[in-house]
Amino acid sequence: MRHHAARGTLGLALGALLSLPPVAAQELTIGVGGAFTSMDPHWQDLSPNHALSWHVWDRLVHLDPEYRPGPGLAVAWRTVDERTWEFKLREGVRFHDGTPFTADDVVFTFARAPNVPNSPTSMGQYIRPIRRLEVVDPHTVRMHTAEPLPLVPQFMSAFAMLGRRQGEGMATADYNSGRAAVGTGPYRLASLALGDRAVFTRNPDWWGPAQPWERVTYRLIANDSSRVAALQAGDVDAIDAVPTRDVARLKQDARLTVHSRPGLRMIYLYPDVNRPQTPWATDRAGNPLPQNPMRDLRVRRALSLAINRQGIARQLMEGHAVPAGQPMPEGAVGHDPELKPDPFDPEQARRLLAEAGYPEGFNITLHGPNDRYVNDDAIAQALAQMWTRIGVRTTVQTMPASMFFSRAVRDEFSINLTGWSSSTGEADTPLATQIATPDPPRGRSTTVRQSHYTNPEVDAIIDRAFSTIDIEAREKLYRDAIRIGYGRDLAVIPLHHQVNIWATRRNITYLPRLSEQTRAMEFTPATAR
Repeated sequence: MRHHAARGTLGLALGALLSLPPVAAQELTIGVGGAFTSMDPHWQDLSPNHALSWHVWDRLVHLDPEYRPGPGLAVAWRTVDERTWEFKLREGVRFHDGTPFTADDVVFTFARAPNVPNSPTSMGQYIRPIRRLEVVDPHTVRMHTAEPLPLVPQFMSAFAMLGRRQGEGMATADYNSGRAAVGTGPYRLASLALGDRAVFTRNPDWWGPAQPWERVTYRLIANDSSRVAALQAGDVDAIDAVPTRDVARLKQDARLTVHSRPGLRMIYLYPDVNRPQTPWATDRAGNPLPQNPMRDLRVRRALSLAINRQGIARQLMEGHAVPAGQPMPEGAVGHDPELKPDPFDPEQARRLLAEAGYPEGFNITLHGPNDRYVNDDAIAQALAQMWTRIGVRTTVQTMPASMFFSRAVRDEFSINLTGWSSSTGEADTPLATQIATPDPPRGRSTTVRQSHYTNPEVDAIIDRAFSTIDIEAREKLYRDAIRIGYGRDLAVIPLHHQVNIWATRRNITYLPRLSEQTRAMEFTPATAR
C-alpha cells in the first residue's frame, strides 16, 4: 500500500498588523473553549484532550487537513495479506529524554491504551480490533487482525504513542503532574494546571518541520464572551470555537482574521430508547411515568419533527451550521445524499404523540453541557421551547462539560444534547459508539453516550462494513446502517454539523482543518511565508 506524503502548513498572505501590540518573540497564546480533562493521552477519548496531547506525543499516522493519512512515527505501511498490516517506523526518533523510539514502545502503547483505569471513554475501539502485534525488527511491526480491517492506518492516527521507559508503572495522575509527560512530539510540557492552562516549550530535536514557537501557552477559556474579549484585548493570539454571534463583528475588526470551514462534528440528541423506565420523564403532576416514552419510535419521531433545524442554523448559529439527519457531513465517507433531516412539522409531531398514548404530552428534562459545543446552552433552550409547544414540557439542565460527562458516565439522563466527531473521517466511529450494541472488548459503544439501543440487523451490517476493504462497498454498508439506526429507528436524533471557526490576530496565519482540534502546529507567524 502506498502512503500519502504529509502536507506542510500553508502560509496565507495576510494584511499588516494594525493596533494590537506585536506578538512576543516566537511565543503563542491560544484560548480554547473545550475543557481538557487530563494530560494522560489515553484516559479519555475526548477531542480537547487529544488536541492537548498532540503537542507532546506523536501518532504513528498523521492526518492532513482533509483527513487523508500520511506519515508520522510510521513512514510507510502496507497490507501483507488481508488480515495483516505492516508498519515501518521512522528511524532516529527520540523521546524528550533522549530514549530512542522503537517497536517495543508500540507494544507498550497497545497494552496500555485500552486498559487505563477509570477511563470514561476507552481508546479500545481503535486498538482492540488488532488481535496480535508482531515485532519484526526494532523499526517494523505487523498488526494481525481477526478479519480484514481497512481502517487500520486511520486508527493509528487516533491515539498517542507512549514510551515503555517513560510510561511503565505510571498512572493517570503521573501524566497530570507532568512526571510521565515525556513524548516524541514537537513540544515539551513545561507546566500544567487542569481547568486553566498548559505551557509547552519547543522540542528542538523533533523529527518533523521546525516549529516557529519557542513557547506555547494553551489556555482554557470556556466562557465565549471571555474568550473573544481576551483576543480583542491582546491577551491571547488566537481562539477557537468563536461564538457565531461574534463572527460578523470580528470580521470588521481590522486587527483580526476569522478562519472557518465545515467540520465533522455532529450535534445531536441521545434519547434513552430502551430502559423500561427513565428518570427524567414525568406526568403533568411530576410523577414518574410507568413507561419510558422514548422507547416508542413515534415519540422520538415527534421530538425530531418538532425541531426547527433550519431556524436553529439560521438564527442561533448565524448560518454556521448545516442541518443534519445523519452522522457524516456531505463529502465524507458514509454520507447518504438521500437521507434528509426530518422536516419541521409540529402538527404531525402532536399527532404522533397522541397515537403513542400521550395526547396531553408529558414532562421531560433535557440535559447538556453549557461550555463544550458552539451555542450548546442556547440550542438546549430553543429545543425546550419547541418541544413544549407540542405538549412535551421541557426543563433544561445544562452544566460545565466536566460535570456533564461525569454524570453521563453514571447513565443519569433521559435525553441529552451532545456531539461527536469522527476520528477517521469515515462513519465507523459514530456507528461504533452511538448505535452498535455495547460490547466494550470490541470497542463498541461508550460509557458517556448510553442510549441502550440494540439492533442485531444493524450490528451485522456494521461488522461487515468494518471488515470490507473496498471503499465503495464499505460506504454502501455504512449507509445501510445509518438509514436504519439514524433514519428509520432514530436511536440518535441528529441536529446539525458545526462549522469550525477560529480567529487570530492579523499577524498570525492559521490553516483550518476538518477537525475541530486546535493545536499550535497549525499556527504560523504571518512573516513565515
